[in-house]
Amino acid sequence: MKILIINGPNLNFLGIREKTIYGTESYNSLVQMLQDHGSKVGCEVETYQSNHEGAIIDKLQAAYYEKDLVGVVINPGAYTHYSYAIHDALKSVFVPKVEVHISDIQNREDFRKISVTAPACDRQIYGHGLQGYIEAMDYILSLKKF
Repeated sequence: MKILIINGPNLNFLGIREKTIYGTESYNSLVQMLQDHGSKVGCEVETYQSNHEGAIIDKLQAAYYEKDLVGVVINPGAYTHYSYAIHDALKSVFVPKVEVHISDIQNREDFRKISVTAPACDRQIYGHGLQGYIEAMDYILSLKKF
């Protein structure tokens, strides 16, 4: 059983960019945290990051064919607010999907409060820092009937 975790633009700059909003932990630290949690709960974790919309769509479409996939966690970054193409790709993957945002998008700029990708997901988690990813993984695993 596997969870795919997709991170969009600029998430590779965690710990570098806007530390007061996104924290000081690096992207590699996030990936290690997710791998460690996957090992703890007995789930394979595949992480993927791209700054390119089409690459994210390609990854989501490829996920459709993965037989052991039990869920997708996605932080679309800025694509959250305008990528109907990622929305449509999410709709074509028939596993539970959770949109995650590190910051509290409801208490930031007005444009960040609107997500066009969240309606294609089963749940949205925001404002819980990197822990939001763990919450998303646990939510997906709670839906899995063993």
